[in-house]
Amino acid sequence: MLLTITLLSGKDVVLEADAAWTINELKQRAQIELGVGLGKLMTLSGVVLPKKQPIHRSGLQDGDTLTATVRPDAVQLMASTESFCVVRSDGSAVSWGNPLTGGDCSAVQDRLVDVQRLQATHRAFAALCGDGSVTCWGDPEAGGDCSGVQEQLQGVQHLQATTAAFGALRADGLVVTWGNPLSGGFSDQVQEELHDVFQLQSNSEAFAALRRDGSVVTWGNPNYGGDSRRVQRKLRGVIEIQASSAAFAAILANGSVVTWGPGHFGGNCSYDVGRSLKHVLKIQSNVAAFAAILQDGSAIAWGSRDSGGDCGSVQDRLRDVREIQASKAAFAAILGDGSVVTWGNPMCGGNSIAVSPLLQNVHQIQGTGSDTIGAFAALRQDGSVVTWGSPQCGGESSDVQEKLRGVQQIAATKAAFAALLEDGLVVTWGHRSCGGDSSRVQGQLRQVREIHAAQDAFAAILADGSVVSWGNQENGGDTSYVDL
Repeated sequence: MLLTITLLSGKDVVLEADAAWTINELKQRAQIELGVGLGKLMTLSGVVLPKKQPIHRSGLQDGDTLTATVRPDAVQLMASTESFCVVRSDGSAVSWGNPLTGGDCSAVQDRLVDVQRLQATHRAFAALCGDGSVTCWGDPEAGGDCSGVQEQLQGVQHLQATTAAFGALRADGLVVTWGNPLSGGFSDQVQEELHDVFQLQSNSEAFAALRRDGSVVTWGNPNYGGDSRRVQRKLRGVIEIQASSAAFAAILANGSVVTWGPGHFGGNCSYDVGRSLKHVLKIQSNVAAFAAILQDGSAIAWGSRDSGGDCGSVQDRLRDVREIQASKAAFAAILGDGSVVTWGNPMCGGNSIAVSPLLQNVHQIQGTGSDTIGAFAALRQDGSVVTWGSPQCGGESSDVQEKLRGVQQIAATKAAFAALLEDGLVVTWGHRSCGGDSSRVQGQLRQVREIHAAQDAFAAILADGSVVSWGNQENGGDTSYVDL
C-alpha cells in the first residue's frame, strides 16, 4: 500500500508500506527519506497512531496521507544501569528502559524544561535545569525522590552520584545530598564543613568534596571511604580526587598522593608504594586498584593485586606513559610510541601477549567488565581495532574484524563493544544480550553521530537527531515504545 507522510512545512514523501509494519517502522523509513527526526504520526483528523500498532490494524487505507511532527534533535544521553535518558535540543528530556530504575519520567515530565545536564545513580536520574533547579525520578531509595531537599536545590551548578545517592554542588559552594543514607544521601554530620566546595567526587557508596582551600570533606558509608579521619591531617593542598569502587585517592599540589578506604580496594598506598608516589600527574582506577602516571613518564599501581594493584612484572616497560585505561580488574597503558603495556587479571585483559605485535600506534582504549571477567579494545591510528581478554566480554572480535575499518569511536557495556565507523555505520561484538548483537536494528544504524552505553544496552544518536538502542530490551535496549 502507498502512504504519504507530510510535514507542516509541506515537505512530504510517498512510501510503499507493508501492512505488517508497525507505525514505528513506518516512521523510521519516513525519517530516512525526509532526512529529519519525526515525532508523532497522525491522521488528517488529528488522531495519533500508536507506535507499536501494525498498519493493518490502524484503519489506514491505500493512498492515505499522514501528518508528522518534527522531533527536536537528541543532544545528550545518560545511562543508569538499566535505563537511558536523552535531552533534546529544545531542553526537554525523555527516558526509557526499566521504569524502576528511571526508565519512566512521565511523573516529572512537565518539570523537565531547559535541561542542561543529567546525572545517574544505578537506579535513578537527576536533571539540572537552566534555572539551577533539580528534578529527579526513579527508585526513591536510590535518589529518585528529592522532595525532602527540593527547597535547597536552587542555584545548583554540578551534580555527582554514588550508586544510590546524589550530591548537588550549588553556586555558593554549599552541597545538598539525598538518596540512600548508606551511600552518602545524608550529610548532616558534615554539613557545617560543606562550604566553599568546588569539586565533588564519588565511589559506589561515599562522597568526597574538595573545598577551595584544598581540604577535603567525606561522608557516606565509612567502610567505603566515607570516613577520612585517619588521613584528615594529610588532606591539605588537594588538587584532584579519584575513586575506585570503595576507596579514594587524592593528588596534592606537591605531587604526592593520599589514600583512604579499604586497603584491598586501594585505600592504603603507604604499605607498598607510598614512598614512590611522588610527582604524580594523573591517576586511573578500576574496581579495586589505582594506577598513577608520574612526571617522569613512569607508572605505578597499588590496591588489589588481583585487579592490577601490582605492576611489578611490567615495571621496566612502563616508560613514557601517556595514558592509562582500565577494565574491571586490569590496566592498559598507552606509551608515547603508541604501543601498549597491560597488567592485572588475565581474564580481564591483563595479559596482552597474544596480540602484542598488533598493539602499535594505539590512540584509544576501552574496557569492559562483568563479574570476574573483562576485555579491552584498542583503536589504532589507522582506524583498525585490536581486542583481547575474555571472549564473553568482547575480547574476541575475529567474526567482525574485516568490518572494523575506519573506526572513529568505541563504546562499551559490561560485556560488549560497539564501534562507530567513519561512514556512520556501527559494528558490534561481545555478549549478545549486552549489546554485542545489533542485527535487530542494523537497518536503522545509518549516519550515526555518537554511541552511548548503559550496563547491558547501547544507544546511538543519528545525524537527524533520532535515537536507536539495542541490547537488553527491558533495560534500555528498545526505543520502539518511546516517543523520542
